[in-house]
Amino acid sequence: MKVQNYVNHRRMHPLFHYVFSLLALGLVVLSIMQLVSALRANDQVLPAVIFVLIAVIVVVIFVLIRSYPIKAQDRAIRAEENLRHFVLTQKLLDKKLTMGQITALRFASDEEFPALCKKAAAERMTPDAIKKAIRSWRGDNFRI
Repeated sequence: MKVQNYVNHRRMHPLFHYVFSLLALGLVVLSIMQLVSALRANDQVLPAVIFVLIAVIVVVIFVLIRSYPIKAQDRAIRAEENLRHFVLTQKLLDKKLTMGQITALRFASDEEFPALCKKAAAERMTPDAIKKAIRSWRGDNFRI
């Protein structure tokens, strides 16, 4: 695996992010077109409404399939980084840090992590600004 850095740290799962998302979008568009067509012709409205409902269900499932694992990973990241901060400083992470900031801070090396945590909380740095401020990148190869 390549060494991770700011430029290449984002990961995309092609089957999910491209294929499934395009298919779900296509299903929604086609179902709405079918409903509009049925309403104009005043014919077979019920199957068109059912088609739209199925498309909405697929989109909801699509969102949930991604959001539940992300929430679980965020909880694990918060716990890991809180423990790492405690080991390095004998203090828990600042409560002012947001989940986005903590997620970005996980890429910082142990040497710069405590100082960057203080700076991020004090200056309310964005996750992107935190990632750009990291000098010694620590890769996270487990998150998708």
